[in-house]
Amino acid sequence: MTVIDANNLILGRMASIVAGRILNGEKINIINAEKAIISGRKDTTFHRYKAYVDRGSREFGPRFPRRPDQIIARTIRGMIPHTKTTGREAYNRLRVYIGVPPELSKEQAGTLNEASIMRLSTANYTVLGDLSTRLGSKY
Repeated sequence: MTVIDANNLILGRMASIVAGRILNGEKINIINAEKAIISGRKDTTFHRYKAYVDRGSREFGPRFPRRPDQIIARTIRGMIPHTKTTGREAYNRLRVYIGVPPELSKEQAGTLNEASIMRLSTANYTVLGDLSTRLGSKY
């Protein structure tokens, strides 16, 4: 079991790395989901995610999550074949948490240098927790 701290990690890069690792059979727990970074201008990012959230309804779908842990899980789900058996099994090996849960507080959390915020060439980014709050989440 691997624990990854999402603090200051770029969402898309982190998601693609994690998707590949869970498809290879690794169990991954992601902590501090609300501290992940989405690159791009804040207003553009907000309007794009707001369109995703407003598109569906609870009854008829497609439902897009507002909470940071569910946004990360949905992003990773989009990078694996989640409708096939291998994708469903891989997705079940993923756990995403807001903050650090008590059962993982003693585990050594690693990071992904390939997805670090230092790789950004611009200062335009949004923290996932702030975006989630603007979308109406009460996490």
